[in-house]
Amino acid sequence: MSTNIKVQRICQYCGKEFTAKTTATKYCSHTCNSRHYKQKVKGVKIEKSDSETLKIKGSSIIDVKVKDILTVRDVAILLSCSVRTAYRLVNNGTIAGVNLAERMTRISKNELHKILENPKPTLMLPQVKEFDTSDYYTINEVQEKYGISQTGLQLLIKKHNIPKTKKGKYTYVPKSVINGLLT
Repeated sequence: MSTNIKVQRICQYCGKEFTAKTTATKYCSHTCNSRHYKQKVKGVKIEKSDSETLKIKGSSIIDVKVKDILTVRDVAILLSCSVRTAYRLVNNGTIAGVNLAERMTRISKNELHKILENPKPTLMLPQVKEFDTSDYYTINEVQEKYGISQTGLQLLIKKHNIPKTKKGKYTYVPKSVINGLLT
């Protein structure tokens, strides 16, 4: 059966006017139909993802504040760090946690308050001394003075365990050791 119906419609995707052969036609072409379908599916996925994100954001902080015994993930939320960092803090003893069973580490909220009120002292890094270049050669200076190739010099440094010091873009080796080996 064929019909001779010709209805003027407006495409729901592109908005152009077209002549439809049925009363149910919504799109001017298969391309517009496909594009509109993909756009609807993408919108549904984005909406679902946004709602899940809002759900996690809103509920996680509220749930954690109510609990007295926390999981490692809860500790990570409270400290605003990654879960791996929270595990590292428990493993190295910074945060006292109890391992009840495999994958069941629990931390008391009071323990977190104690640690945040009285943090462990941090390690003091040693003061860096001024580096005096008058007792050292650069790698290029050794090559020029003794006529040795870069590979040969690197092998010599490695073989005799000569200490190297990197300062800026230059690598320095002690003059006394180099003079003793190459003279």
